[in-house]
Amino acid sequence: MNSAYLDLIRIRFLMMLAYRVNYYSGIIIYAINIGAYYFTWKAIYGNAETLAGFTIGQMTTYVAVSWMARAFYFNNLDREIANDIRDGSVAVQMTRPYNYLLVKMMQGFGEGLFRISLFMLPGMIVVSLIFPVQLPTDPFRWVLFFVMIWFSFLINSQLNILTGLFAFFVENNEGLMRMKRVAVDLFSGVIIPVAFFPLWAKTVLEWTPFPAITYLPSSVFTGRMSGAEAWQALLIQVIWFAVLIVPILAMWRASRRRLFVQGG
Repeated sequence: MNSAYLDLIRIRFLMMLAYRVNYYSGIIIYAINIGAYYFTWKAIYGNAETLAGFTIGQMTTYVAVSWMARAFYFNNLDREIANDIRDGSVAVQMTRPYNYLLVKMMQGFGEGLFRISLFMLPGMIVVSLIFPVQLPTDPFRWVLFFVMIWFSFLINSQLNILTGLFAFFVENNEGLMRMKRVAVDLFSGVIIPVAFFPLWAKTVLEWTPFPAITYLPSSVFTGRMSGAEAWQALLIQVIWFAVLIVPILAMWRASRRRLFVQGG
């Protein structure tokens, strides 16, 4: 990897470090969110031992790890790209000797590294002390989980890039960005695990990248998927990562042509 891109990761990490107090308070906020979901699901379960294949222990762990994984893969690349397009700075960045979209991915990764080291891992420790989270003892499951949330970051960032690039073609894509954020949280399984959706909805979601962002890695972490199922879940993530490259490149080419035509 070009050292310039590595510097971008380091610079974004240091920028996030300057505002680390926000993320320390974020651990408390996420813990409150997890607590609210924990008591809600506990009330829903009542005396039932399992619902949709989840035990109450698995559900508690699923909720905790889903929110903490979200802290890693979440970023505002869509808003950053849209702002660059609106203020015209994207034209200047296109003339520089690097790939604009790859720069954004590296900046998002730098933010993700900050979040995973100073937010996600400390947050999981705090949450595990408060709620009955069942952490896996198999080292392989931990390794596979971290590989999968790396792909969660890639896929979520790809969706953000696509959403941000729409600013080239619409006057204001603020509504689209908000809709995308709600869709990711809802359909990826952060709010409700995909297993609880009606059969027709699960069938539809299988043809979208959303479950690959949260539901699949969290299901592997909780042990609902293991062995061949876990490898299949990882393969689905890899496929979606490869598939999403195509519309990104197509939209980027169209965006560049549109910029050149309007700019002369």
